Amino acid sequence: MLKNQTYLITGIADKNSLAMYVAKEVIKNGGSVVCTGLGVSKFHHNLSERATSFLNKNFEDFKASITEELGDYQTEILDVTLEENVEDFAKKLQAKGVRLNGFLHAIAMDKTIRDKKVKPLLDVSLSEFCDTMDVSAYSLIRLSHYLLRYNVLQPGASICSLSYIAAAKVTFHPYRNMSIAKAALERITVELADELGRKHNIRANAIRFSTYMGSKAGNATLTDADVAKSEKMSPLGNASPQDLANEVIHLFRPNGRITGEIRHVDGGYHITG
Repeated sequence: MLKNQTYLITGIADKNSLAMYVAKEVIKNGGSVVCTGLGVSKFHHNLSERATSFLNKNFEDFKASITEELGDYQTEILDVTLEENVEDFAKKLQAKGVRLNGFLHAIAMDKTIRDKKVKPLLDVSLSEFCDTMDVSAYSLIRLSHYLLRYNVLQPGASICSLSYIAAAKVTFHPYRNMSIAKAALERITVELADELGRKHNIRANAIRFSTYMGSKAGNATLTDADVAKSEKMSPLGNASPQDLANEVIHLFRPNGRITGEIRHVDGGYHITG
């Protein structure tokens, strides 16, 4: 289905990341991937020794996961909080002759979540709010901008972003600051579907996935009890990461006509009130 197609996969932290399942399925369907992880770029300045050590280890672990799970595929450092890094990344892909047929936006960050506790929204600072919005939502705009500016993202491409039901509803488990960023991400996705569709025939869709603890992001907020409750509430039970990957591949397929949608891959969890 994806023969001779290349996709950018962001947001892989380890082998259990949802983005990793998507990357595997792209390859299984004949496509190729470029994967990005967080590390120390030439645009990072005045980092503490601790921060440098953390970022270096993060990128090494990321590369090891890619090699172990996917094989020999291109990996690049991408810190979406640094606009120079995003632009340089796009220029590097252009120089290497990479032509993307789409990408997965699976990047999120929220410093108001610590030890499975979520800070009340009234206590969230402006910097915490903006940092979460920058990484989790605005990065979709900047990444799309530079990939198009340097002719890396091709006409007819497909963009998929990962979201959650908390973008629209207050959930039974805390998800405050991030829920607002996910709502913004979904709205950005819809606006890009119109703008990029008319200009470049590019599709953009978002997917709300089930409650999932396997990833680092899910494990930061959820407990086994949360997952069990979601399983019970969902008519079909919780969706699996493979279910998500299958849906992304469906949306990635060339010449599709689906755009501007907020899809649900959650076993029907979203209909249960």
